[in-house]
Amino acid sequence: MIYSMTGYGKSVLQLPTKKITIELKSLNSKNLDLNARMPSIYREKELSIRKILADKLERGKVDFSIYVEATAEDTSTQINTPVVKQYMKQLKQVVDGNDLELLKMAVRFPDALNTVREEIDENEWKSIEVEIHKAIDALNQHRLNEGKVLEQDFNNRVVSIGNILEQIITMDPERVEGVRERLLKGVQELKEKYDENRFEQELVYYIEKFDITEEKVRLKNHLNYFTESINTKDSNGKKLGFISQEMGREINTIGSKSNYAPMQQLVVQMKDELEKIKEQLLNVL
Repeated sequence: MIYSMTGYGKSVLQLPTKKITIELKSLNSKNLDLNARMPSIYREKELSIRKILADKLERGKVDFSIYVEATAEDTSTQINTPVVKQYMKQLKQVVDGNDLELLKMAVRFPDALNTVREEIDENEWKSIEVEIHKAIDALNQHRLNEGKVLEQDFNNRVVSIGNILEQIITMDPERVEGVRERLLKGVQELKEKYDENRFEQELVYYIEKFDITEEKVRLKNHLNYFTESINTKDSNGKKLGFISQEMGREINTIGSKSNYAPMQQLVVQMKDELEKIKEQLLNVL
């Protein structure tokens, strides 16, 4: 099975005084590229969060977010009453205005509000960790679902390349005979006597030079290996990428050796299918 690197996971924790939402988004990347956003109260837990995500997600450009929404009268910010009163007293000496207008100005000045630093409640954090794991599981399920779509596409394209290869195998004797006839015709047009034995030797050398038997065998093996690798337990996009590169080498060599227009047209079709495989492999975990 294979996993896509694209996915989304979300989990929500409802506490008595607040709602905490954990979100995970993932896109393709060669390595793990993690961006974490969270309220300052949870910053001391960032390293442990990163370790959890690295262990579970392996690769991808991952955005991790914790959002906190207060659902009750619970705030860490308080009015510094003595300071605000002092500001209002001084303002009355400078400007005319009622107490409401003076209050609006006073609360904008420095130290008018006190923010009490909150400490993490460890029991609350344990509940948040559970929700983080739930969000990761949701993301991985999304990745698996996307991977199944990619897997079907890969299988279809590998089968397509295999079918084209069979056409090339069937066409190969015709190609060899065509090469023989072109060479013989070219020699005959010279209207010179030639040594038939020497001609046959040169012909054999020429045909062997453009023989594609090994390439056909290796390409078929690479196609089988690609399919086997897709069906293994672990997803390994890098391994599949290496196999696709080997497939490309054999296809290119067949094209350069074929020297036969109908076969080269089939090679172009194989290249097109392989390019689509390579594009999709960029998104495989």
